[in-house]
Amino acid sequence: MLFLVSLIVDGALAGAVYALISLAFVIVYKASRMVNFALGEWAMIGSRMAATGVHGLGLGLPGALGFAGLAMILVALAFNRLVLRPLVGRPLITLIMVTIGLGMLMRGVAPVVFGGMPATIPLPVTGEPLSLGGVLIPVDKLTAAVAAAVSIACATWFFHGSRTGLALRAIADDPQAAMAAGIDVDQHFAITWGMVGVLSVLAGVLWTFVSGSGFGIVIVGLKVFPIVIIGGLDSIPGTIVGAVSIGVFESLAAGYLDPHLGGGFGAVASYLALVAMLFVRPYGLFGRPRAERV
Repeated sequence: MLFLVSLIVDGALAGAVYALISLAFVIVYKASRMVNFALGEWAMIGSRMAATGVHGLGLGLPGALGFAGLAMILVALAFNRLVLRPLVGRPLITLIMVTIGLGMLMRGVAPVVFGGMPATIPLPVTGEPLSLGGVLIPVDKLTAAVAAAVSIACATWFFHGSRTGLALRAIADDPQAAMAAGIDVDQHFAITWGMVGVLSVLAGVLWTFVSGSGFGIVIVGLKVFPIVIIGGLDSIPGTIVGAVSIGVFESLAAGYLDPHLGGGFGAVASYLALVAMLFVRPYGLFGRPRAERV
């Protein structure tokens, strides 16, 4: 029983970080109905920017986060202005292929630009694992999960409690009506991608805290799609539930099935859950089926 509880806790802590990067996917989709297939690469670049601030510029963690956040906002604004804006009105598949191509470019350029930077980012929290009822909870994972939860709460409030968030939701519902109401669609798309840049830095740094991965963080992007489809493509609460569920499911599969089916089964368990969800509820747990006039 103690082993089961330990696996559940470990999976839930990982799910909090999954939820943060999945939130970047949902925000873009809610605002523009665009699918970004390069989230793993965005998180990888964000973490490497922060590592540059820590190891290369000696800024310390807070300063490095500020430096990386500003740099990724500039990258996001340039991507929105130079790439996405000229493609307005093009078929959705065109935008999807652009994000895939951007991800490939990021993967190719990153080792050249950040090749000399250490992979790890030091976490200013040390100490023995916490013991709660005999369950050992690593301090680094707990700290990353708490930071992810705070970031998610702030982003959720921004999207649902601010005028800018209201404008973004209006654009998602009907861009033409939003423009007729005086909402600057281009400006709000830029804000959306700026948020993606900041969330990518936070998610990349938090994942680096708990895993120590550098360029390998792109793999985290592959975990986003089962999460957002299971939770619902346009649902922030669904994303949180889906992320925690996938984290727990992967942990249980790794703990109970990997010893019998071979190592690595836990990594594909989320896609089995995705296939099952597509059969039962294709629009996700909290997603809404699209209503069309016939």
